[in-house]
Amino acid sequence: MTHDWCGWRDATERALYGPGGFYTSGDGPGPAGHFRTSVHASPLYARALATLLCRVDAALGRPAELALIDVGAGRGELLTGVLAALPEPVCARVRPYAVERAPRPAGLDHRVTWLAELPAPGSLTGLLFANEWLDNVPVDVAETDEDGVPRRVLVRADGTERLGDPVTGADAEWLARWWPAPDESPGLRAEIGHPRDTAWARAVGTLRAGLAATADYAHTRDTRPPFGTLTGFREGREVPPVPDGTCDITAHVALDACAGPGAEHLTQRQALHALGIDGRRPPLSLASSDPAAYVRALGSAGAAAELTDPAGLGAFGWLLQPVGGTCTGLLGP
Repeated sequence: MTHDWCGWRDATERALYGPGGFYTSGDGPGPAGHFRTSVHASPLYARALATLLCRVDAALGRPAELALIDVGAGRGELLTGVLAALPEPVCARVRPYAVERAPRPAGLDHRVTWLAELPAPGSLTGLLFANEWLDNVPVDVAETDEDGVPRRVLVRADGTERLGDPVTGADAEWLARWWPAPDESPGLRAEIGHPRDTAWARAVGTLRAGLAATADYAHTRDTRPPFGTLTGFREGREVPPVPDGTCDITAHVALDACAGPGAEHLTQRQALHALGIDGRRPPLSLASSDPAAYVRALGSAGAAAELTDPAGLGAFGWLLQPVGGTCTGLLGP
C-alpha cells in the first residue's frame, strides 16, 4: 500500500476518514489534542455563536423548532458551549445537530443528535455553522512542471510526491477561474478547491430558511499563495503532510469560490466584533471598586484579543450565506 501512487484528494480521504483514520478512529482527545481552534481557545467563541443564533431566531420570527447544526463537530465542544450560553427561552426551542464522521463521544448532552452525514436537503430551519471544516475537505494538488503546465501531484502514504498527468476537465476549469498561475514558473502549486465548493453548497442546502456560516483559514483570488498551503498538524505542531493517518492534513480554503449569491465575506475579527467580542480592556476604575470583577474582565479581554488578533485567529475568513431571504445583514452595524 505504501508504494501506491494517488492524488492528494484520495490520499487525504483515506488518511483522515478511512478505517482508523485521523478523525474516525475515535481514540484519544480528538482534534483538540493536536491543534488549537477558536472553539478551544475560549468560551467566548461559543458565546458569540449563541448571539448569532439568537439573531437568526429573531429574523426567522422565533420558530417553534430552531435547528443548530455544527458541521465538523469534533467532540461536540462548540455545541456544548452554545447551549450553555443561550437564554432559556431560546434554548428550549433549539434542536442541536452534530455532523461528524467520528463516533459520538461519551457523555455528550443527550439533546444533541449525532450524525455521520448532513441532514436531508431543505429539512431544517435555523443556523448551520462549520468551524474549520472546509479546510479538511480533501482536495487534489496541482504543480507546474518545467514547461509551466499544471500537473496533478501524486503522493504515497509516506509523503513522497511526484508529478502525474496534466490537469484537465473540471479541475482545469476551476484553476483557470479561481487560481490561475501568475506565470509559467516551474514549481508553482495550487489546491484544486471545487470539492469544497460542492461540499459547502450541500451544507447550505440543508436549510430551508436561516443562515449558513463557516469560519476557516482562507484566501481570495487576489491573495492566493503561489506555493499552496497543504500542511499537517500533530500534537500542536505543524508537520509535513504525510497521508498515513498519524496527522491532520489541511489546506486553506478559497472561500470566494465557495460563496453563493448574496453571501457576505468578512474576517473573524470583523464578525466577532459585530457579535460583541472586542477585546477591550476593562476600565482601571473597576480594579478599585471591584478587584475580582476586574480580574475576570481582564481575563475575558485577553481571550477576546486572541480570538480577534488580526495576525492570528482574527484573520480567519467567515462566509455568511443567508437562505430564504430573512437572515441578511445580521452582522451589520
